[in-house]
Amino acid sequence: MAPFPRTPRTTLACTRFHECSKTMSAAVTAKLKEQFEAGLETRADFTIDQPIDRYSAADHAVWRQLYRRQTALLEGRVCDAFLEGVARLNVSAQSVPSFESINRQLKPATGWEIVAVPGLVPDRVFFEHLANRRFPVTWWMRRPDQLDYLQEPDCFHDLFGHVPLLIQPIFADYMHAYGRAALAASDAGALPLLARLYWYTVEFGLIRASDSPNGVQIYGAGIVSSRGETIYSQQSAAPNRLAFDLERVMCTRYRIDTFQKTYFVIDDFEQLFDVARTDFAPLLAKLADAPALAAGDVLATDRVITRGTQEGWKSDGDI
Repeated sequence: MAPFPRTPRTTLACTRFHECSKTMSAAVTAKLKEQFEAGLETRADFTIDQPIDRYSAADHAVWRQLYRRQTALLEGRVCDAFLEGVARLNVSAQSVPSFESINRQLKPATGWEIVAVPGLVPDRVFFEHLANRRFPVTWWMRRPDQLDYLQEPDCFHDLFGHVPLLIQPIFADYMHAYGRAALAASDAGALPLLARLYWYTVEFGLIRASDSPNGVQIYGAGIVSSRGETIYSQQSAAPNRLAFDLERVMCTRYRIDTFQKTYFVIDDFEQLFDVARTDFAPLLAKLADAPALAAGDVLATDRVITRGTQEGWKSDGDI
């Protein structure tokens, strides 16, 4: 996957949904190959023991810089549940956290735990972890020259971006249900539909907040771990912000090379709880032949929160 322009952004540019191989050898990205060659013992489910002793002073310094920058930026922009999660998990501001210490807080709360992985993992392995309340977290940290651009998710994206909401029961149940539904979709050849749902909720989701810019706050991991997208998603006039609708989301393409053209906004996390209770089998069958919508489309049936000016949009490249 080609890198996107060097905009001030740190997000998941290589999504797990494009690592479609079922075997370890075929799922090796350049970064993952580097990790294997480092001699880390990798199990059949792609997990490893977090190699705490391999973090350098530079790794801890990068974590510290990203943590301070993002927590300062997110005040008033991110949903309260995210910041509560950071506090309840005792996420270190000074150094790369121990996964074991995070799990001591996380597992008793929602039954979830984080497991260390060397990088992107194959789809089915990833979904099996989610279906068993395990979230794979890349162990390594980006370099100091990669603060605003990264092709693959690192520890900061995975841990800081994703894990705080897993201590919230409703979101935790949503992620569990998603993993189970994604396994079924994979078996049915309908994975793109579930990939879009993950993208527009877990990675780039917004939530209503009447006293915030454009009436929204952030909760998606791809936004909370990115300085550029944090500001753009909430304050820019360019993107569409549409009320969340499950079928609409599952039919909508997205961007991996630039900021999103459209964000879908949930009313509250209870709405995701309703999604978690969805019987996906008939829905996947219903949408199997539905045409995919462009990332920037606005339909007459949409509930529009803000219609984008389209400034800076590219005319092609939707996934």
